[in-house]
Amino acid sequence: MSKGRHVILDCTGAARELCLDDARLLTLLTRAAKRHRTNIINSCRYRFGHSSSPGCTAFLLVDESHISAHTYADDGKIAIDVFTCGDTDAEAIADDIVKALGKVSVKKTVLDRFTG
Repeated sequence: MSKGRHVILDCTGAARELCLDDARLLTLLTRAAKRHRTNIINSCRYRFGHSSSPGCTAFLLVDESHISAHTYADDGKIAIDVFTCGDTDAEAIADDIVKALGKVSVKKTVLDRFTG
């Protein structure tokens, strides 16, 4: 039995516009979380590029742990983490996010946390 499930998504081929749209990414994460009855505690978003490569981050602090996205606009990459514990289905949340992203290639890694 584990204490949680952590889904890591490495998305490539994302549109530059999406990789720069922190508000849209936060909306995608929030919709997926709410669809699976995740308890959202707080959220934030930020657009990079002032002193770093262009991109953005969107983050949900949830009772079950966290859901986050971090982008690299010049490379068309989005790194997404969905970490939940209890009965909340991290893989279902991750799958909803991927569907909402549209045309991207995805490498999905699933980790059970604190097994044994």
